[in-house]
Amino acid sequence: MARLSPETFDAIVVGAGAAGLHCAAIAGQRGLKVLLVDHAEKVAEKIRISGGGRCNFTNRDVTPANFLSANPHYCRSALARYTPADFIALLQSHRIAWHEKHKGQLFCDDSSEQVIAMLLRECEAGGVVRWQPCAVHGVRHGHAGFELDTDRGAVSAPQLVVATGGLSIPKIGATDFGYRLARQFGHAIVETRPALVPLTFDPVSWAPFAALSGLSLEASIETGEGKARTAFLEDLLFTHRGLSGPAVLQISSFWRPGTPIRLDLTPGRDLNAELLQAKQASRRKLANELAELIPKRLAEAWLAPTPDLAERTLPEQRDRDLAQLAARLQRWELKPQATEGYRKAEVTAGGVDTRELSSQTMASRLVPGLHFIGEVVDVTGWLGGYNFQWAWASGFACATALTPA
Repeated sequence: MARLSPETFDAIVVGAGAAGLHCAAIAGQRGLKVLLVDHAEKVAEKIRISGGGRCNFTNRDVTPANFLSANPHYCRSALARYTPADFIALLQSHRIAWHEKHKGQLFCDDSSEQVIAMLLRECEAGGVVRWQPCAVHGVRHGHAGFELDTDRGAVSAPQLVVATGGLSIPKIGATDFGYRLARQFGHAIVETRPALVPLTFDPVSWAPFAALSGLSLEASIETGEGKARTAFLEDLLFTHRGLSGPAVLQISSFWRPGTPIRLDLTPGRDLNAELLQAKQASRRKLANELAELIPKRLAEAWLAPTPDLAERTLPEQRDRDLAQLAARLQRWELKPQATEGYRKAEVTAGGVDTRELSSQTMASRLVPGLHFIGEVVDVTGWLGGYNFQWAWASGFACATALTPA
């Protein structure tokens, strides 16, 4: 029996997450015949769970400096051509209410489901054909373009867009498919690692602080030295296994195994001067006075190894001891053992090497018609809506470059 010719599209987008949905919708609305394929049962799970279910869909203050990449200028063109204002306009056209939290972070007033529904409506408006769940088992490239073997049969297109995301949160469907496909076609992969992820510590050394689980406070956090030094001022959260919260998620993208992080637990203050001033006016024990300056549970844990010091009144304290105490609290250096891994990482750092991609179109410089967008690419944003903006911007750059067959 003669083999049936595969159904043909102008473009096939693999991956129905933020970048893939946005790209498919725009390409479809430009008149292209588009197929969107995803292996997962549910569409866009990362959008659904983001921002506590309200989707931190972008950040007002996006700049290329908010992204980490081996090729740091790569993201500049796409970000300039599709801005937060462009995505806000799309939301408003669908009458989706939103609000701004601190540091430019924008969230839906209601639910992240609204963003997913909006993207699906945009795909419908473009006549996008969506196969889901539908796994892709193989991809071939020839003179006619790309031919894919899927659960629903063979399909082909002259243009293939890989929007498969990274390795983060495998329980919602993350796989290494995009990286394997990139390697199949000769692309280099910048080493991948969990990013925007909690840090863990050796259980023995962390034991004095494990009981602080749930305690949160604002802190300054940094890692690296010299030009490689990176610092953030955000909320810090103690956990049973280590540290989390926005401060740690931010710094985790820059931290390297075997190197320390440094914390200032009273940022913007001269703690030594405050303790010396209190010494002149208070006869309370140091433990009680310190609990006025930092959270009480933290003060108790911090002074636990030195009970004699904790029980002395402030006038009984030596100035040198107070200075050392302040210095330790304002430059607490500790070495993480590891991260919580991909299971708790919000994104994956590393990915398809952007030096082999066009910054204008996201197209491969090695294989005609092949494109990579979103998290699968070596572009990683800070915490706070930046990674979604990269998804929208890279999806737009790719979609506007795709052409009818």
